[in-house]
Amino acid sequence: MEDSNPARPGGPLLAEEDGPLAVVFDMDGVLVDSFAVMREAFTVAYAEVVGAGPAPFDEYNRHLGRYFPDIMRIMGLPLEMEEPFVRESYRLAHRVTMFDGIPDLLTSLRGRGIGLAVATGKSGRRARSLLERLGVLPLFHHVIGGDEVPRAKPAPDMVRRALELLDVRPGNALMIGDAVTDLQSARAAGVRAVAALWGETAEAALLAERPDAVLRSPGELHGLLPRVPVH
Repeated sequence: MEDSNPARPGGPLLAEEDGPLAVVFDMDGVLVDSFAVMREAFTVAYAEVVGAGPAPFDEYNRHLGRYFPDIMRIMGLPLEMEEPFVRESYRLAHRVTMFDGIPDLLTSLRGRGIGLAVATGKSGRRARSLLERLGVLPLFHHVIGGDEVPRAKPAPDMVRRALELLDVRPGNALMIGDAVTDLQSARAAGVRAVAALWGETAEAALLAERPDAVLRSPGELHGLLPRVPVH
């Protein structure tokens, strides 16, 4: 009988005989635990630009995965919030940590010859700065920010650019994200959409998108890839 449990990965989604493989990661909520830092940076930016009153972070959180200016437009907030938000994000970067198991996962995948890329709503410069601070930037072949493609998520541009740089066909790639926009971007690019549930995310909304697989810990990713080394 076919396994209908979307929370448990089945067999491998990719097969090495089809050519080089790649995994494209979202960043916040997948690689790094930055939720508290984002909340504080957003609150400071809102107070500086908009003024007194509670910052609508819960609404902002529903749009995570998109490029920050795009979120401001959707929420009807001033684009001027970006400057203090980025400033505070840099100031608080030392408080961002990697999720347990991510460094070992990346090292293992890189050692197997799998192409690794990041497609994030952050600016490319800020994403690379943070990954460098955390000591994992060299493990990625490419890091692509929302400001480095014509259209940010949920458009497929970032994922397509990653595959172009990695020289990997869409059918040989996975996109792992914790937001609906990540899954939509993956599907639009023709790659397998995988939901990551180890961070703070809206599980029901992700499952409603019917991802190709759902992972509850980083190590489960190995079950979606070929069991033999890639040559």
